[in-house]
Amino acid sequence: MATQEQFIEAVKNGYTFKGEHVKIGVGMLDGEVVAGADIFLPLKTMNRHGLIAGATGTGKTKTLQMISEQLSDNSVPVLLMDIKGDLSGIAAAGIVNDKITDRCAKLNVVYKPAAYPAELMTLSNEKGIRLRATVSEFGPILLSKILGLNDTQGGLVAMIFKYCDDSKMPLLDLKDFVKVLQYIGDEGKEEMEKTYGKISTTSTGTILRKVVELQQQGAEVFFGEKSFEVEDLMRISDDGRGVVNILRVMDLQDRPKLFSTFMLQLLAELYAVCPEEGDLDKPKLVLFIDEAHLVFQEASDALLQQIETVIKLIRSKGIGIFFCTQNPQDVPASILAQLGLKVQHALRAFTAADRKTIKQAAENFPETSFYATDELLTQMGIGEGFVTLLNEKGIPTPLVHTMLCAPNSRMDILTEGEIENLVSKSKIAHKYAEVVDSESAYEILTAKLEEAAKKAQEQEEVKQQEKEDKKEPGFFDNPILKQVGRTAANVITRSLLGALGLGGKTSKKKSLW
Repeated sequence: MATQEQFIEAVKNGYTFKGEHVKIGVGMLDGEVVAGADIFLPLKTMNRHGLIAGATGTGKTKTLQMISEQLSDNSVPVLLMDIKGDLSGIAAAGIVNDKITDRCAKLNVVYKPAAYPAELMTLSNEKGIRLRATVSEFGPILLSKILGLNDTQGGLVAMIFKYCDDSKMPLLDLKDFVKVLQYIGDEGKEEMEKTYGKISTTSTGTILRKVVELQQQGAEVFFGEKSFEVEDLMRISDDGRGVVNILRVMDLQDRPKLFSTFMLQLLAELYAVCPEEGDLDKPKLVLFIDEAHLVFQEASDALLQQIETVIKLIRSKGIGIFFCTQNPQDVPASILAQLGLKVQHALRAFTAADRKTIKQAAENFPETSFYATDELLTQMGIGEGFVTLLNEKGIPTPLVHTMLCAPNSRMDILTEGEIENLVSKSKIAHKYAEVVDSESAYEILTAKLEEAAKKAQEQEEVKQQEKEDKKEPGFFDNPILKQVGRTAANVITRSLLGALGLGGKTSKKKSLW
């Protein structure tokens, strides 16, 4: 049986780092916190991505909040995907209570209530900075993957982008893309096929239906201008702390397609914009995706492959991505293998399927002589979890049952008044507040079709006039004959009316008297 001394030595050997690091908790053995078994998180490896998992109510969201605070304190900007609406409290100071006091005493830390520099953001009409992107910024490949198109349909999308580039017609929002689809399937089909090749009417119809499906999930509010600049996610506040960007997406739980669309575009944009950084002492930005199963829920194989590729490559840009979910199996195995830090809170074993999941989760952790991992997974308390991560050499650290530190900010949501106040004080909200509707493909094609219709009408009128002008006058078209005819008709009419006693002036009869 392992002793406390052996446990402390194993923890110190595994969790001692040369570079900047932060304390996230203290190791536990036999259900008790072991003094001296401090668990540190090296900032250098925070771009190796991570997973925070656990059943509802086990404290995983508060772990996410606490790690975000530690990063902010060390000048690392953070982006939080707030699905449940309970992360906005990071912008307000926490409140001391008996539970927090007791936890801090066990962990030998001082509780310092603090509000963190925060920006509230939104993809819809919620209060906050509006995030948008243009269709052109997605590009044909990414847009095709989001729409779930086959190679033939994807080739047509690429052709549309090429046509719009050559014709200098910007694709800004979905109505631009829909208008071009309709145009090339009807009036513009001959023009397109002459320059770019054959177009299948079936393919244009299929793509249009896919776009309509995306529109029905509310994508209209996301596509457009002014495009969000990812550099605004990497700001440092005046006091030197990293800004915590909170993307409030509570209304997207029933629209997973829109959420995964946004996430993939954001990751692709970050990868395209950020330069290669190599090994930094700390990351440039860390993303936390709460309720991460929404990203993968309706993702096609092509989309999953794209996400996996971006996650593999984006860490060289100094960006870390952390998934927060109830079950580790929510994250595809190919992506799970890329996650260096794992914080596993308690899991519940109500069914045979649950027990199977727990066994699989236990097998994914490093072997340990200190715990029966599969048994302890169902017995851990709130705010406790198994921790393992990659050290500075890329080697996994020992698996440790850890009591985690509590957040210093409020563990609750902001009020409506506090949200309005926070948004009003934002330094970048005004930059994205105005909706811009620049001249784009929709307006250009509409004007082009109207001009074509006007010209066609004018040409028809000219042809009709020319036809009239070329017509030779007949015998009865002679104006002299027409006048003679009218005079004769009048005489005949008067004669007839006179014979009937109806025409001409009435004459007075002479009196017989």
